[in-house]
Amino acid sequence: MSTHDEIAGTYEVSPAAGYAGDVAPTAAWKILSERKDAVLIDVRTRPEWNYVGVPDLETLAKKPALLEWQVFPSMQVNPDFVTALSGACTDKEAPLLFLCRSGVRSAAAAKAMTAAGYSRCLNVTDGFEGPLNAEAKRGAAGGWKAAGLPWRQT
Repeated sequence: MSTHDEIAGTYEVSPAAGYAGDVAPTAAWKILSERKDAVLIDVRTRPEWNYVGVPDLETLAKKPALLEWQVFPSMQVNPDFVTALSGACTDKEAPLLFLCRSGVRSAAAAKAMTAAGYSRCLNVTDGFEGPLNAEAKRGAAGGWKAAGLPWRQT
């Protein structure tokens, strides 16, 4: 059984092009809870971590890895992202769960790490805050926070 099949067979994973798949925030929490080797990588920017909040994995005896995919304020793709994450996460079979604001930057990061040889890169759909609602606001329509998962302000 391939590594993708093992993850997809155990957890609810939707197929995706270029990486192992997409998971809902609650599935991401389950993977992080059940897999000691699973790592959550929050690819948002420093201002987002500071002012919007970060996932709180304390009850799992884990911390999210905080590594900008796009560097604030220029929002250019971080040229050191793959090198930095590869240095911090050397197990290429470990489930890496990527999280951003709404699921777009994290999908790009998952693709980049898959291209670097990591076989279990998963994108957390709807990200930390979810998509815009009818009032053009985030936070109620989906994402980590709306799913009621632990988070904190820094």
